[in-house]
This record gives sequence, C-alpha cells and structure tokens, in this order.
Amino acid sequence: MTTDDLVADVEAALGGLAADDQPVTFTAVAERAGVARATLYRNPTLRAIIDQRRRDRIDTRTLSGLHAEITHLRAALETIADRVRDHEERLRKLERRRTTRAS
Repeated sequence: MTTDDLVADVEAALGGLAADDQPVTFTAVAERAGVARATLYRNPTLRAIIDQRRRDRIDTRTLSGLHAEITHLRAALETIADRVRDHEERLRKLERRRTTRAS
C-alpha cells in the first residue's frame, strides 16, 4: 500500500469520525482505516494529518474540549501502561533465563 493510499484511507476515516461526531484518536482512525495504529504513529505524514485534525476539532477552552483532551490522554496513558507491563514481563522472563543459566 502506498503512502497516497494510506493518506486517502486516513482522510476517509477522519471524515467518518467527524460525521459521527466521534473524537479523533489514533485507535479510532486505525480501526476505521483498517491499518495498524503503529503505522499511524510511525508514518510522519499520517501522524501530522491526524494531529492537525485533532487540534482543529478540540477547543480546550470549552468543557467538551477539555473532556475530549482528557479522554485522549487517558487512552494514551492506558496504552503506555500496557506497554510498560509488557516490557516488565519480558524483563522478568529474561532475568529468569539468566538466573537459570547461571545456576
């Protein structure tokens, strides 16, 4: 899939979210566009499009804008926490292997 195809899919997903009055999150865009969330984060063009659309939609001076921002931050924090737990588990497994081999 080319970058142009991905841009078109992301734009369509963003349009769908706007039409449904849904918040713009990387997870929501990834689901609607049918791509991995990591693809959206790693591709600077796609990330910029999504970040710009999010800035355009959120007015943090309003209660609903603050709510949307908090919801996004909460989702981002949950994602980071999941990754930390995964890394901690991997470290525990590596430590067990190292301890077993050293014995």
